[in-house]
Amino acid sequence: MVRPKTEEEIELLRINGELVSKTLAEVGKLVAPGVTTAELDRVAETFIRDHGAVPSFKGFEGFPSALCISVNDVVVHGFPSDYILKEGDIVSVDCGTFYKGYNGDSAYTFPVGEVDAETAKLLAVTKESLYKGIDAAVAGARVGDIGYAVQSYAESFGFSVVRELEGHGLGTKMHEEPGVPNYGRPGRGTRLPEGLVICIEPMICAGARGVYLARNGWAVHTSDHRNAAHYELTVVVRKGRAEQLSTFEYIEKKSIQ
Repeated sequence: MVRPKTEEEIELLRINGELVSKTLAEVGKLVAPGVTTAELDRVAETFIRDHGAVPSFKGFEGFPSALCISVNDVVVHGFPSDYILKEGDIVSVDCGTFYKGYNGDSAYTFPVGEVDAETAKLLAVTKESLYKGIDAAVAGARVGDIGYAVQSYAESFGFSVVRELEGHGLGTKMHEEPGVPNYGRPGRGTRLPEGLVICIEPMICAGARGVYLARNGWAVHTSDHRNAAHYELTVVVRKGRAEQLSTFEYIEKKSIQ
């Protein structure tokens, strides 16, 4: 059931959104050639717990870590490991928190050192497609309006949209209704009431949109092994313009030159 949140609930979701945003910034400061993805996970978990919250991903349906860390052709749900980041990689970091009964959720794809022109374009287009989706998340619109905004923008640059995975509602549970696909048709799907809290998270591929699930049952790879990017923000549906509960401001001030 799609349920708008009260202003008191939104405030708790905002606190979580602020924490995931700051956690991603802490992680981003360390992203560089020579760093392992396990080290990024350790730093994030410590930061979250030091702020009185718990990492909501850890233990969720058996997931082993605080962060989903997905490198290059891994779209989402990669495990932190002893993999050493190298120049030209891209690394998607997805972070979740649980504090005072509510969740936070946000993701950002970081370049590792210098990346090639196509990869830089993929990152820029994916992030902008997220903002296009947010612009469409207004009271009275429909989920299909968000998906169409993301899809039409990303595909106009020759990139493709993963269809097997989607954004979601957020509240006391990590995944609530409605699902928020990154493709769709205007005027179709669930209507968005004012006060609904959703996570919009484009997952965009440099090549074809096909994906497959790794043997570990978690990591989702592109079928052609070309790069994929992933950005996610939490927003409240409002009249006229959505309100962001998480932000990339801390990342881009502290981590991206």
